[in-house]
Amino acid sequence: MVGNLPAESTSFIGRSAELAALDGLLEQHRLVTVTGPGGVGKSRLALRAARQFQDRCPDGAWWVELSPLRDRNLLAATVADAFDITDQSLRTACEALCGRLADKRMLLVLDTCEHLISACGHLIGELLQTSPGLTVLATSRQPLGRPQERVFPLEPLPVAHEALTLFKERATEAVPRLDFDDPGRAAAAAEVCRRLDGIPLALELAGARLKLWSVEQLASRLGSRFDVLADTSVVALPRHQTMRTAIGWSHELCEPLERLLWARLSAFAGDFDLAAAQDIGAGGPLPARAVEQVLAGLVDKSVVRTRVAPSGRLGHRMLDTIREYGLRWLDELGEGPEVADRHARRFRRIAHEADAAWLGPGQLDWYARLEAEHADLRTALEHLLATDPEAALDMAGSLWFVWFCCGRLREGRGYLQRALDGCPGPGPYRAAAVWALGMCAFLQGDFVIAHRLGEECARAATDPEQRLRAAYLHGGSVLMPGDPQGALGILGPALAQDTGFTPGRALCALARIYALHNLGRHHEASAEAVLLRDECAALGERWMRAYADYMLAVSALALGRPAEAAAHARAMLGGKRLLHDSFGIAIGLDLLACAVAFQGDGEDGALLLGVGQECWRTVGKAQMGAPELTAVRQRCERRARAALGDGAYDSAFDRGVATGLDEGLAMALKGGFADGS
Repeated sequence: MVGNLPAESTSFIGRSAELAALDGLLEQHRLVTVTGPGGVGKSRLALRAARQFQDRCPDGAWWVELSPLRDRNLLAATVADAFDITDQSLRTACEALCGRLADKRMLLVLDTCEHLISACGHLIGELLQTSPGLTVLATSRQPLGRPQERVFPLEPLPVAHEALTLFKERATEAVPRLDFDDPGRAAAAAEVCRRLDGIPLALELAGARLKLWSVEQLASRLGSRFDVLADTSVVALPRHQTMRTAIGWSHELCEPLERLLWARLSAFAGDFDLAAAQDIGAGGPLPARAVEQVLAGLVDKSVVRTRVAPSGRLGHRMLDTIREYGLRWLDELGEGPEVADRHARRFRRIAHEADAAWLGPGQLDWYARLEAEHADLRTALEHLLATDPEAALDMAGSLWFVWFCCGRLREGRGYLQRALDGCPGPGPYRAAAVWALGMCAFLQGDFVIAHRLGEECARAATDPEQRLRAAYLHGGSVLMPGDPQGALGILGPALAQDTGFTPGRALCALARIYALHNLGRHHEASAEAVLLRDECAALGERWMRAYADYMLAVSALALGRPAEAAAHARAMLGGKRLLHDSFGIAIGLDLLACAVAFQGDGEDGALLLGVGQECWRTVGKAQMGAPELTAVRQRCERRARAALGDGAYDSAFDRGVATGLDEGLAMALKGGFADGS
């Protein structure tokens, strides 16, 4: 099934009437918003409705969780992430997303919109205007306020029926042999549901207490404590007040150290593991060695939920309403700024560790980890931008490989520019941040800016690695517009330094190989590409190695060996797919198409060009505006048109576009397109 709907972690109880009504609204309207208080089950209902509706969506049902997002400017990019759109162009993220979804017939679910009401409304309005086949299902504590919106207010579960069923099921999960046939216990269960107004999350929190209490004790304690805990200082609708009180009651029933850890862990925007919990949660009366046991207590009480991430790592997470309460309590304790600082320091340190290890055997693991923790990286950067601009500049510059190698150019350029604006004077972190900003501009094809920043880096460089990195940026911005000889003049002196295998040296070596190829020195280029590839292989590095494979393919094609070129191009594409390097995939598809066409298969060459066209749409400026990259694509088109004729070429190209990037790339890697072997 097309899409990315998450798995349902617990059983779904009741809501048959609501599902039928919501399904009818989705059939008739293009924007439906499920509203209601926190914990009432909006997300669960939306997920079940999306599963029910997705068969009617040829392009799938897609889920975007917005609760970790705090910067409204990153909303469109966050939605694009769900579709694996790594647009690196100079277009806005909204323009890129609208372009990608324009011809799709799909359901988009935006979960937890209440903290981004205005931004969500604007983005949805743009998407619905440009994508006539799109339907949007949103969840929010309040309506989005769009003219075409149909609001579906979700009420709690009926106390006497579905709420009781849910509570009994969660109770027997906590105490497997619990028997509700006893009249007194059954009456107590009904009283629990009445007290909690049938709100699902409140019932789940209550059910977790049955590991310690009987149902009768639970009902009695609810009755005696709810009136005391009710927050009369906050004006709220009754259902909102009940949920707030239920969470407050659960909080009161936690041990003191559990309350403290709950508050501190609320700093995390996404999933966290035990090591992270110890790093952020320990301190004062809670030593690091005790965090694991205290965390287990919060899991038992359903305050913290455990799940297995797509990477296979065991992680923990808080629901939004639980996290919000924790943040309020953190402020009450006076620890908010301190814990936010600690959280930011952790992720700044992780950025440094990943930077140091990027060209090594753990590269794929670091990529997966930073993707999984991206929400917390953003949270840390936002905090540092507001409280410690120099630290923000350091962290943003240290994450150069996330922005440059992993398809987040627009986001990185935004963070780097904000950080540099916050630290306009000289400082220890400026050079690295300026270089990272120049790298983002370079890959977006903004060579004038990249050239200027490269010159600034060269002037400011104080050590060999800084000089190598500056030489790559400066030389590359000369090379790509068409001056390979000038690029060699910049790269040569930098490479004469003895620094070992560093990011700067590897990048300069790659640029030199490309310059040699552009000058027609293909044998030299091939020999140096082999050396670069072998160095990367010895380290277990994949990102740079794939570009060495690309240069071997370029040289093989120039030397009249298209089958060899196709093999190298496929090796390159396999590496780039692992890291979602959309620019690398785009140039690799163009090169593979050319190699296939020069083996005599014009149809598959045209098909591959069509697939590549879809990828270039996400990258931005076609072929970066670079003459050599443009020449590769033009050579392929001429050869394929000559073999097929214009009509057949256009038909094959259009089929490649319609195939889509994921399917087309998979076919290319499996040899679904001819390679002459």
